[in-house]
Amino acid sequence: MRTRVLPLITALIVCLAGAVLARPGVGFVAAAEAQTPAIPAVAPEHAAAPFASAQPHLSGERRRPIIDLAAAASAGVSSHVLDLAMGAVNCAVQSGDLASPSSLTLIDYSRPSTEPRLWVFDLRTGELRFRELVAHGKGTGENLAEHFSDDLNSHQSSLGLFVTRDTYVGANGYSLRLDGLEAGFNSRAMERAIVMHGAPYVTETIAARQGRLGRSWGCPALREAVARDVIDFVRGGGVVFSYYPDQKWLEQSRFLHCTPGDLDDLGEVPSLVTRQ
Repeated sequence: MRTRVLPLITALIVCLAGAVLARPGVGFVAAAEAQTPAIPAVAPEHAAAPFASAQPHLSGERRRPIIDLAAAASAGVSSHVLDLAMGAVNCAVQSGDLASPSSLTLIDYSRPSTEPRLWVFDLRTGELRFRELVAHGKGTGENLAEHFSDDLNSHQSSLGLFVTRDTYVGANGYSLRLDGLEAGFNSRAMERAIVMHGAPYVTETIAARQGRLGRSWGCPALREAVARDVIDFVRGGGVVFSYYPDQKWLEQSRFLHCTPGDLDDLGEVPSLVTRQ
């Protein structure tokens, strides 16, 4: 009797299990997924990513830097100067003189020293990170900048495209070396010790009291309260673009006059500033 009952019980259990597994959405695979945490999908190694999140300095990479134009305009940035800066940056990247930078520091020396005339943009997100006062060289002018040079002991500011290098602590405290990329205009910056640093003579109080900021020996000096933050954000491969409507520089700067072949991947210069 027992030998007959056991097969019947076994058959009944099998039938019941089959009925359950036949229900929609239920089965061995579904049961396993319900008990095992889902493994996040892994994107292909070379999958395309949104441009704003692209990482700088990847070998062979050519990014189109982005800028939040609305924020730039609200902060007083000239659209003409910004176009020149972005065109110069992309020209330098395409020519191999510059790796795709993660930041752009724009200095507009056509403005008086009593006004904020230095802006720092995050080129990965387009965000405006800093808007600051900046001093020019003693030999460059009083409140208004007028004279620029790359000569030793000129105590004048220099124009054009620079790339940021390493930091150090020197006579002016925490400082950032700038490497000029334009022969005849700023290429002796390292030799002249043209660096970004903080200075006690760069304050709104001094500007109001004497009608201009104090002046450096050619360095773009910042407020001491913000200098370290700016330096740490732009150091190690960021780009600095120093502007003034100097006719010689505007006509001879090779980064302001790229040939069509230099920009074959990026199109016309004005389109390099991508609106957000």
